[in-house]
Amino acid sequence: MVQFIHPAKEDITLEGVLGALADPLRIRIVYSLMQGDGCMSCSKASPCPKIAKSTLSHHFRILRESGLVRTTKKGVENRNTLRLADINDRFPGLLKTVMKLAERQCEEKS
Repeated sequence: MVQFIHPAKEDITLEGVLGALADPLRIRIVYSLMQGDGCMSCSKASPCPKIAKSTLSHHFRILRESGLVRTTKKGVENRNTLRLADINDRFPGLLKTVMKLAERQCEEKS
């Protein structure tokens, strides 16, 4: 059985979070999780339906290891939740600010 590694809240670093959010696809995944119902499969949270599963797994591993996402196994599906409370405890307002900036940037490109 697959065991996922999640850092403890105190081990989440600003460098790790910002590094994970440095990729536009991962920002869009986090945004999907923030807008979603709290727990989403990898494919449902993916902003690109045609993305390779291996690529998607790579991005979720980075998000998980940075402390942004908690992944659990339900049957054959990986279920992901955003660790919003943990991130806000460590870095108050960071995700909200980053998501607002990302949303604004997307609007400017349109």
